[in-house]
Amino acid sequence: MNSGNIPNTIDEYITAFPENIQERLMEMRLTIRKAAPGAEEKISYRMPAFTLNGMLVYFAAHKNHIGLYPFTTAIRAFRDELTPYHTSKGGIQFPHEDPLPVGLIRKIIEFRVLENLEKASLKNTKQK
Repeated sequence: MNSGNIPNTIDEYITAFPENIQERLMEMRLTIRKAAPGAEEKISYRMPAFTLNGMLVYFAAHKNHIGLYPFTTAIRAFRDELTPYHTSKGGIQFPHEDPLPVGLIRKIIEFRVLENLEKASLKNTKQK
């Protein structure tokens, strides 16, 4: 993606990449949508993002991988299942040469949905 072009939509973001990367990005997007059907799409920090009762997850294409950024709590919760992948405090790298682990990604997104719903519920309880 040309660093001078800031996408306004996830569609614009995806179409800026070569076809093979577009396919991986569309697979990531579809997996997130299925796991979080009520989430809204947006671009945040120049990356595709989904919100549902707050920020849910980001993802992005890089030279050698697709990055998924589900926040630290999800990285910790799925630590054992993430051992084949490079992880950081808040991100996971899925190398381009490997298929995306759709089942694992779905579970991570479902975890984040529940986490955000619990936070929203606690917030609503405190406001009453």
